[in-house]
Amino acid sequence: MGLFGKDPKQTSKEQVREWNSKLRKQQMLLDRQIRAIQREEAKVKAELKKAAKRGDRDVCVVFAKEIVGARKAISRLQTSKAHLNSIMMNMTQQLATLRVANSLEKSTDVMRAMQNVVKISEISGVMQDLAREMMKAGIIDEMMEETMEDALGDDELEEEAQEEVDKVLFEITDGVLGKAPSVVSDSLPAESVKTAPKKTEEEEEDIDKMRQRLEALRN
Repeated sequence: MGLFGKDPKQTSKEQVREWNSKLRKQQMLLDRQIRAIQREEAKVKAELKKAAKRGDRDVCVVFAKEIVGARKAISRLQTSKAHLNSIMMNMTQQLATLRVANSLEKSTDVMRAMQNVVKISEISGVMQDLAREMMKAGIIDEMMEETMEDALGDDELEEEAQEEVDKVLFEITDGVLGKAPSVVSDSLPAESVKTAPKKTEEEEEDIDKMRQRLEALRN
């Protein structure tokens, strides 16, 4: 075998180890992304509490929507991490199988997991390359393109996630806002409304910058 080329079994083992190394790096990337979104979410929470004390309900609602979006993004990334882990576990199992077999086997579990992560924007390029390599190795078949959107747009958030916004408002303002949609649509307690100051241009700019940072992290 040394005269005519590498042992096929050894080549497969090297390939699996390389894939697992790349997958671990992608998990670390997702971890960094999650931590970055969590840091921005913490800042938005602090600003929401300040706005609640000022009695600025409109700003509170804006911040609550940003927090809902951030939490959805974190959930999506955590799910992607779980899919990556599933692929790594399957590849590790394939390594064990190589002790008694000379080739890698097709895996429906890997196929399903790859379909879920190959379209995640944060890691899509690497995962598409890995998918092509796995197809050549016979681990998975050619995958169908997914057309479903991953994230809700602003309009959908208004229509479908208002309840989540209300829950966030209720949670962060200790029940002053967001107890129920009907309560959110009403005015704040009289003392809060009376003391609510008009937002300055600087405050408006800060809000816009915070929203842009969260949007950039989510996308």
